[in-house]
Amino acid sequence: MTPVENIVEQGRIAQQKYEQYSQEQVNLVVEAVAWAILEPNRNQELAELAVKDTGLGDVADKFKKNFRKTLGLIRDLSTAKTVGVISEDLKTGLTEYARPVGVVAAITPSTNPGATPINKILNALKCRNAVVVAPSPKGHSTCTRLLEFVHQQLDLVNAPRDLVQMLPFPITKDSTNELMRLADLVVATGSQANIRAAYSCGTPAFGVGAGNVLAIIDEHADLNGAAAKITQSKIFDNATSCSSENGVVICADVYANAIQALEKSGGVMLDSADKKRLEEVMFQNGKLTSTLTAQYPSVITERAQLQNPNAKQAKFLMVEEDGFGPSAPFSGEKLSPVLTVWKAADFKAAQDLVANVYNYQGNGHSVGLHTSISGDVMEKRAATLAEHLKVARVIVNQAHTIATGGSFENGLPFSLSMGCGTWGKNNFSDNMTYRHYLNITRVVRPIPEQVPKVEDLLKDYFTRFPQA
Repeated sequence: MTPVENIVEQGRIAQQKYEQYSQEQVNLVVEAVAWAILEPNRNQELAELAVKDTGLGDVADKFKKNFRKTLGLIRDLSTAKTVGVISEDLKTGLTEYARPVGVVAAITPSTNPGATPINKILNALKCRNAVVVAPSPKGHSTCTRLLEFVHQQLDLVNAPRDLVQMLPFPITKDSTNELMRLADLVVATGSQANIRAAYSCGTPAFGVGAGNVLAIIDEHADLNGAAAKITQSKIFDNATSCSSENGVVICADVYANAIQALEKSGGVMLDSADKKRLEEVMFQNGKLTSTLTAQYPSVITERAQLQNPNAKQAKFLMVEEDGFGPSAPFSGEKLSPVLTVWKAADFKAAQDLVANVYNYQGNGHSVGLHTSISGDVMEKRAATLAEHLKVARVIVNQAHTIATGGSFENGLPFSLSMGCGTWGKNNFSDNMTYRHYLNITRVVRPIPEQVPKVEDLLKDYFTRFPQA
């Protein structure tokens, strides 16, 4: 038996015991495990370890992300039924029972080595599953420490430790692929290479699409408010999130004033020479490198040898662009506090530009819209984007990174994995929630037969096209 086979087998044994737990017992386990990262001292240690070992992001923001994402998830899970009867409809005669899937393989990225694993662990446990985490190699140490805290909490409530395990070091593609083949369900977040591997492993899988989010600032927007929200979102954790704005498309009527607002908020626009210097370091052979990923502007300035005297003190850097696609690499995802800026003639042109950029990179994820605060304009423009762009979410007048994965100020469920639908080569377009970790068994009872008449169902057709 290989080490991975042994881990999965131990998970199955633990899960079979856990499957007998009541809803009350499950809820206690979930609450206990949540405290593994919500406890401030543990959270601080994990945040510091994540930045130290991955070299990505910001400690204070990691702390906030670990706390808020877990707090929001626990809020969502607190009222969820995942044991026994979860739905009953006397009219249709259907009763639904929640059933676990078994052992979950949780593939997690280096950008969120604490927040994403705990999110998947809690969702899996809520549904009476065991879970094996496959962290990125850079995130291994953070995940190891997290699981030490998790196991302490499992011990406290007398639940099997093997409900939550991880791959042994060193993390390899072979061991991750073996885990995915042996598990009952794969939930994957990370690089598109990992997502493709998840979908092709032969095990049912949920994976997420590529980022490259753009935001539109139209002529009705509160420019200072929009700039503040974009700045908050863009700089959070040095733009590690797939929901971080990679670009902003500004309607021409307010372009100059919007740029001033972004600069006032902490952005620094680079000239063409500095843009070229940045491109040479950030992209190689048209592909994004990891050299500047999730680094502070001061580090980016030094590594790219930027000449703008204000670049080191910037909160984020900006570059102007007028194209999209492989010939315009800044139109793609950057995973750093670098914001691409386009000018569009009007809202329709902005919409078309976003569509073109997303056809290059980013279809399915989300788009941001900064427009009038309320009223018909906001509703109509949000509806237009929802009906015409290939996106699963239209985020209106919010800091995109904070809002897309669920917020206490919107109705989306808390998640660190956003489905992008078939547009993003995914099999779902929701925020990934506990529902994706469940099987459902249905009891189907007979009800009085009600057979419709053909002429009633095809009434409109027969009216327009009378039959001879």
